[in-house]
Amino acid sequence: MADDAAKSGGLEFHPMDQFNIKDVFGGAEISWYTITNASVWMGLAIVAVVALMVLTTSKRAIVPSRGQSVAELAYGFVYKMVEDVTGKDGLVFFPYIMTLFMFIVCANFLGLIPGSFTPTSHFAVTVVLAMAVFLTVTILGFVKNGAKFLGLFWVASAPLALRPVLAIIEIISYFVRPVSHSIRLAGNVMAGHAVIKVFAGFAAIAVVSPVAILGITAMYALEILVSFIQAYVFTILTCVYLKDALHPSH
Repeated sequence: MADDAAKSGGLEFHPMDQFNIKDVFGGAEISWYTITNASVWMGLAIVAVVALMVLTTSKRAIVPSRGQSVAELAYGFVYKMVEDVTGKDGLVFFPYIMTLFMFIVCANFLGLIPGSFTPTSHFAVTVVLAMAVFLTVTILGFVKNGAKFLGLFWVASAPLALRPVLAIIEIISYFVRPVSHSIRLAGNVMAGHAVIKVFAGFAAIAVVSPVAILGITAMYALEILVSFIQAYVFTILTCVYLKDALHPSH
């Protein structure tokens, strides 16, 4: 059908092709050791985090540079989030949560560069991040609270007859957490990039080109906001789950 469309002179574009995993050296087969576009851009995200949080703050100037100001704002933003949601006893996990936030936000922003790749648009990446949070929270909950951690699933304020039913619902919702945690991030990032690619395809048509360009501009601006918001949402949910492990009573 694609060939027929091309032969008939019809418009043809594939907005999902931008999410294909490819060997950067052009190899046909991809193995676990293959250097792919996904691994390269994840590496660049790590480099961006180190450059922003380490290199720009190495001098610790009294009058901060722009880079140092951004790093300090990010540090203070995440620190206050962790403290407000989890309390003082959750600050021991601040380095882990800060790393999560900075990696996701840098990967999202780098993915907005034309011709780049967004690793957070792939469930393989976001599921690993979400499962790491899920396992950390679950293990911490049992280590810190023992069997009392199960109180998270027992709604003591509900009528006695409803408590077993609510407990089942709470258990199901708990184990669904890594699914919703990962899909929310990957789905939103993927959808935004796909819409931009659709508008870019229509930009080739002279009649609708001005409208398509306006659409691309508007979507790109929205994606800048979404890139930050999705990193924030993933991080604050991590803080909420961590709070449940530290204070499991329902």
